[in-house]
Amino acid sequence: MRMRTAFPAGDERFRGLACGLLAAAFFGLSAPLSKRLLAGVGPVLLAGLLYFAGGLALTVAGWARAARGRPAAEARLGRADAPLLLGVVALGGIAGPVLMLLGLRRVTGFVGSLLLNLEAPLTMALAVAIFREHLSRRELLAAGTIVLGAAAFRLDPSASRVDSLGIVLLAAACLCWAVDNNLTQRLSVRDPFAIARVKTLSAGATNVVLGLVFGDRLESLSLLPAIALVGALAYGVSIVLDNMALRLLGAAREAAIFATAPFVGALVSVLVLAERPRAWDAAGGALMVAGVVMLLRARHAHLHRHAPLAHEHAHVHDEHHQHDHGPEDPPGEPHAHAHRHEPMEHEHPHVSDVHHRHEH
Repeated sequence: MRMRTAFPAGDERFRGLACGLLAAAFFGLSAPLSKRLLAGVGPVLLAGLLYFAGGLALTVAGWARAARGRPAAEARLGRADAPLLLGVVALGGIAGPVLMLLGLRRVTGFVGSLLLNLEAPLTMALAVAIFREHLSRRELLAAGTIVLGAAAFRLDPSASRVDSLGIVLLAAACLCWAVDNNLTQRLSVRDPFAIARVKTLSAGATNVVLGLVFGDRLESLSLLPAIALVGALAYGVSIVLDNMALRLLGAAREAAIFATAPFVGALVSVLVLAERPRAWDAAGGALMVAGVVMLLRARHAHLHRHAPLAHEHAHVHDEHHQHDHGPEDPPGEPHAHAHRHEPMEHEHPHVSDVHHRHEH
């Protein structure tokens, strides 16, 4: 079957873009606000409390949805998903946040926020080299521009406020999240709320225990409302939205969208922490902005062939989902059930989502 089709105006790429930008905005708030919270709570304990707050918020949201009689039309997690979930929790939920908070202790909130842009090119490199996603030369050039922008923070010999170990810790956090993003993308056909709840509650409980063992303390209970708010938005809602963006866009392009998060953090650092960026900070930030804009403007379209594929995920009966239903399959759309894709060849703008992992 060969078809030529145009991408519809209300397509999933737009939904993925919207989810990614909202996720980035919520998470971007976390770096400068977390830096302020570090004055009253240890980094490991804070990481645990933020994730646990996010998990509790998602749990309450799930109860509210169930009480209204609105079951989620999503594929459930299964035993076969356990290895990927373990990697997501260990790297993205435990190691990444702790490394970030340790790094934020050693650099300014402005520089720390912008250095989190390293997550984007690292995610893209892993997605292309290991997970068979495709990026054009322009997109690869954009990723390199972001890395160059991060390097600019060390080019100023007067940069006494930029600590080398702090940069290494933040880069290590970005690497953990890069692996996490690619593993989560493989899980993205499952319920994004379920993935986020497992990640946040598991990572939150683990880091709270580790923080107490390492001697972290909460100086005042008055910090809990602020921790709960930051956790709910930056580690709860943000993760669900990011899971949706990973499903709809693929890990490499999701990383490009999520690279806008540090700019939100940098702006908040100037407003909330009263930090004044140096000239080299501005130069590095300008390079990062240029790289992100290049990534956002990229489009990819060509004649491609879909191989036979059988899987389960939430879907509607669009061009890619023309299949028969059995008596036990759920009614209405969207819905989730096991289904099979027959071979098809067509042309339209697309990204490296679960249906477009083809050779180029």
